[in-house]
Amino acid sequence: MSSRIQILAIIVLLIGLGLAETTVAQRSLLPSLGGSRSGTSGFQFLKVNVDARSAGMGNSNVADASGGSSLYWNPALAVQGSGSQLYLGHTAYFADISLNYASYIHKFRNIALGASLTYLDSGEMNETTEFQPFGTGRTFRTVHMAAGLSFSQELTNLFSYGVTVKYLDERIEEIEVKNVVFDLGFFYRVGETGLRFAIGLTNFGVDATPGGETTRLTLDGEQVMTEFEDVSPPTNFVLGAAYDAYQGESLNVLVTGQLTNPSDDAEKLSVGAEMGYINQFFLRAGYQFGVDEVQYPNFGVGFRLPVAGRSMELDYGFSARERLGSIHRLAVKFNL
Repeated sequence: MSSRIQILAIIVLLIGLGLAETTVAQRSLLPSLGGSRSGTSGFQFLKVNVDARSAGMGNSNVADASGGSSLYWNPALAVQGSGSQLYLGHTAYFADISLNYASYIHKFRNIALGASLTYLDSGEMNETTEFQPFGTGRTFRTVHMAAGLSFSQELTNLFSYGVTVKYLDERIEEIEVKNVVFDLGFFYRVGETGLRFAIGLTNFGVDATPGGETTRLTLDGEQVMTEFEDVSPPTNFVLGAAYDAYQGESLNVLVTGQLTNPSDDAEKLSVGAEMGYINQFFLRAGYQFGVDEVQYPNFGVGFRLPVAGRSMELDYGFSARERLGSIHRLAVKFNL
């Protein structure tokens, strides 16, 4: 009983720290340059959550990401699954922008290999300038892609680690920027207590230099621009925990917490919960502290269905912003 009280105390402490952060402006739990570097990084599409399950839990799953979504959150969890999995995800983002994600994990005993692909396409957009705010008559589109290869190993039944190398390609008009970044993650299970911890470092790499040219209308007429500032990747340091709060014959309850310290923004705290019935039907909810425009909790549902001796999972996650609107995420997982 004492161990359960200690675990619950840790979770309450994490939530309390998040609440304290929302009431004490300009303060940070971890040293961060976020306040002075807000909006300075490129490759911002990497910060858009691709996982429907974790979206329903407030983006708090670095210690409990399952299957193919682990390659996005924490590659150390790729080896924690029971087998191989194919993951397909779609995010209906703001302004009719779509984000698609696919990943595959192949497990060999205590080793897992994975591959992932993230693709965002803005579609055709009207070009506007300070001289022609209602449109220039031209259109443009922006395309973003990240392709990753992952390796994960379970050293003991309590500890695993993982690493991902990602190739990034971002194109806006005729300007293109490429880069290579790394994700590194660690996972630790606290015996049979139901408590897990995880640490992750995502999108770590050097600055990249854009190439190409574009034409801009200035007070001196049209000018061709060929030199641009270097672009930094949006590196995140993430610390999280997950705890099986209740496990019964047909009902299970999971709670999660995550602290994210980005290089280009203020830190954020996320908390979430998942209730599962007979390990086939799931209800989820979560909240993000320190995120602009967030006023309402996230919600989600999930289903696990038997298919030809295997299982297939369907997940849906919903989140909303005060002025920007709603985000809908769908995911299909094939357990092989």
